[in-house]
Amino acid sequence: MVTTSEAVERLLAIMARLRDPETGCPWDRAQTFESLVPHTIEEAYEVADAVERGDDEDLCDELGDLLLQVVFYARIAEEQGRFNFARVVTGLCDKLVRRHPHVFAGVKFASEAERKRAWEAVKRQERQARGKREEDGLLADVPAALPALAQAEKIQNRAARHGFDWPEAEPVFAKVEEELAELRQAWRSGDRAHIREEVGDLLFVAVNLARHLGVHPETALRDGNRKFSRRFRYMERRLAESGRTMDDTPLAELDALWDEAKRRGQA
Repeated sequence: MVTTSEAVERLLAIMARLRDPETGCPWDRAQTFESLVPHTIEEAYEVADAVERGDDEDLCDELGDLLLQVVFYARIAEEQGRFNFARVVTGLCDKLVRRHPHVFAGVKFASEAERKRAWEAVKRQERQARGKREEDGLLADVPAALPALAQAEKIQNRAARHGFDWPEAEPVFAKVEEELAELRQAWRSGDRAHIREEVGDLLFVAVNLARHLGVHPETALRDGNRKFSRRFRYMERRLAESGRTMDDTPLAELDALWDEAKRRGQA
């Protein structure tokens, strides 16, 4: 039985060989931090997809691919004398221990709210240690490269932890209706810049509503995408059976097929 440490050492040795200037793989040797970023994002989404499908085999495989990205970055950094994989892991371990004093240091919190305040205090100390200034703002370290839905959720969570949030979901529903009315008004005006602004406001508050309802917006939208795709493929198959395509079918018939897909359980 291979131990975890043996498996990790083998992985690090393989990556070192792949990056070897003389005997390594040309593609692997050519990679940089920047070139790896799209692959890292893709692998993270493939992990999410495997989780959502409940496919353990795929999940195990995709987690390996995601781990490869971490090892890849660490190897490039080590070659450049910046840091190595051991430092990545050590830093993570230290952070986990530091942020969980109730687990590792016997600290007792009177409430969940107190625990969250302590968590935020530790994170502030970490930001200060990295040279982040409080005057840069509480949102300063929200990654700009996050997908827009994830970034909106992170911004809202950060604001909520500091008291700027609706107390419940009901007023968020009202805000959605308000933003929808403003978008309709902008649409009637024909002002493209204003329309774009109001679409952004509507999407932002939709993320906030999802957050208040305990729904992860990215996951919900991915579910919605899959549902639409299943129903759309059903329509295509039904049309193909009669030798037709979407393009030569009136909208009323397409709507009827959509309703049929819903009745047939293509949800």
